[in-house]
Amino acid sequence: MKLKQLFVVHSFVALFHGGGFVLAPELFMSLYGISLADPAAVFVARLFGAALLIYCFVAWFARDAEDSAARRAIVLGFFLSGIIGFIVALQGQLTGVTNSLGWLVVGLYLVLIGVGYGYFHFVKPDTT
Repeated sequence: MKLKQLFVVHSFVALFHGGGFVLAPELFMSLYGISLADPAAVFVARLFGAALLIYCFVAWFARDAEDSAARRAIVLGFFLSGIIGFIVALQGQLTGVTNSLGWLVVGLYLVLIGVGYGYFHFVKPDTT
């Protein structure tokens, strides 16, 4: 896989999840076995969705960028956020916060973001 392809896949995954959290947070969270009965929780879910949409746009607009310090910073930023997201998602899964669909989120953070961007930052930093 090339970095451009990773950016595109990341963009679509972030668009799907971010859009779900912004447009229908109660429905989207119910897929993971989480109820958003409190209006503050709905607000936080929408903020999270907005952050995912930012990832979507950054990944999409970076997909055709030439190798540069800026593109390497984006890759490193996505890698670090993926590692943090993996830890948080795994903790939530292991403590029973989410249902079995939560393992999908753990896997997305680990494979797509952590391993994917880690590969392009540490192993093949000059691959387009």
